[in-house]
Amino acid sequence: MTATSQPASSNSTSSAASETAGIGVDLSSEDQILVLDFGGQTAQLITRRVREENVFCQLVRHNLSVDRIREINPKGIILSGGPDSVYGEGAPQPDPEIFNLGIPVLGICYGMQLACLSQGSHVKPGESREFGLAVCKAKGDNPLFRDIPAESRVWMSHGDQVENLSESFNSIATTETCPHAAVQHKSKEIYGLQFHPEVTHTELGGQLLRNFVRGICGCKGTWKIESLIDREAAAIRERVGTGRVICGLSGGVDSSVVAALLYKAIGDQLSCIFVDNGLLRKGEADQVREHFGDHFKTDLHVADARKLFLDGLAGETDPQKKRKIIGKLFIDVFKEEALSIPDSRFLAQGTLYPDVIESGASPDGPAATIKAHHNVGGLPEELGFELIEPLRDFFKDEVRQMGVALGLPEHLVWRHPFPGPGLAVRCLGEVTEERLVILREADAIVIEELHRANLYREISQAFAALLPIQSVGVMGDARTYESTIVVRAVTTTDFMTADWFRMPHDVLQRISTRITNSVRGVNRVVYDCSSKPPSTIEWE
Repeated sequence: MTATSQPASSNSTSSAASETAGIGVDLSSEDQILVLDFGGQTAQLITRRVREENVFCQLVRHNLSVDRIREINPKGIILSGGPDSVYGEGAPQPDPEIFNLGIPVLGICYGMQLACLSQGSHVKPGESREFGLAVCKAKGDNPLFRDIPAESRVWMSHGDQVENLSESFNSIATTETCPHAAVQHKSKEIYGLQFHPEVTHTELGGQLLRNFVRGICGCKGTWKIESLIDREAAAIRERVGTGRVICGLSGGVDSSVVAALLYKAIGDQLSCIFVDNGLLRKGEADQVREHFGDHFKTDLHVADARKLFLDGLAGETDPQKKRKIIGKLFIDVFKEEALSIPDSRFLAQGTLYPDVIESGASPDGPAATIKAHHNVGGLPEELGFELIEPLRDFFKDEVRQMGVALGLPEHLVWRHPFPGPGLAVRCLGEVTEERLVILREADAIVIEELHRANLYREISQAFAALLPIQSVGVMGDARTYESTIVVRAVTTTDFMTADWFRMPHDVLQRISTRITNSVRGVNRVVYDCSSKPPSTIEWE
């Protein structure tokens, strides 16, 4: 029986967790919290919640050495949950000296069990498993439960639990079936929670994390996204020197913010390459030219590779193979264009924190890969470029804040995310020009109607997907056998978990009517009402 099977997110990976900021930005003057990642599905959510307290937080590998931790000098350490049992063979373990650093430690679920085990307690399968909501009863006064009522609802997700608590700890909270739902060390600042404060199901989880981060660890809460822009720009200038940086532009928020940040840092030392792969949204190529060629006056290179990509994808239906084909072709086209730009030494990409986490970059991490990202470590070493990823420590909403501060237009900053492989992963089955035309028109209608209904900003991501099935319909007096469009719309704060958007029926009706009336080849529109997890946001 595993220790936990947490509910609220896609898998993280400690291998993908970083040890330093994206390009080596000096954060030594900032209060920091480190989250040691033991493979729990909600490890990245812990990081996100701490940042909501205006405290910089990084997800790092679970076995980060004490020497490295001392160099980083965090104010506190959080041990995440994980899918293993702490007593199991090969279960991931931290450097045992972390409990002797004098730095406050908070263990969550598996992390609590590790902390208790290290101090002489015993962990074993619980007599009753707890999955879901439970009532937590706090016992006495302690700093972790400050301003928390005596009873509150929490989210449990575990099979193992601490039993025979050592004399080093006090039990400070219980549930009906868990006698040690929270613990506090008697002489060291070590705390443990068997439940998950990071998920929204725990009604006062934010207060609990605030008590640890701001109260016990003493973090001032002065970290702001905006305060990092000048520091990031300075770090880029120092690293780049007089060299030229190439930025891969997709037209989306992430690459646009990277380009704007680089332009602020190095001005005309920046060259942008936009690969038109034929898998873009309606009018997207023209928008990129307008924003970065005309408005920002950057050195913009546009590579027209539409035929090359369509030929490469011909006949392929496997989602991962499609991603890999697109990634390889992108590299080939990008490389050819990049090598034509003199004095190029650096390559910048808009890789975000969730991209790094979901890609599972290292085989020795305790969590699984969700999907392949062709922009994470995607360009081969033979390119001869040094990689710059200044956003790799940030979540999507944080990147939007940076975009606003950098002066990007609002409609660009708040544009919904678009996958690196483009419409190919929303065109399920074989990708053809005919099917792309159908999908492109249907997708444009979805977005237009959301703007018309003033819903676009309420939704985190929305799009149309084209299914590889056809169904019977009737138009006029004739039977049809045509394609099905799926409309997908979700809300989320971090894109690690997402809930389906409750679309007003009149809006759905307008979308469906417009698509079936004006998009040739479609006779059926359906709405996707699944959340992440168990589904992903994209269909492939």
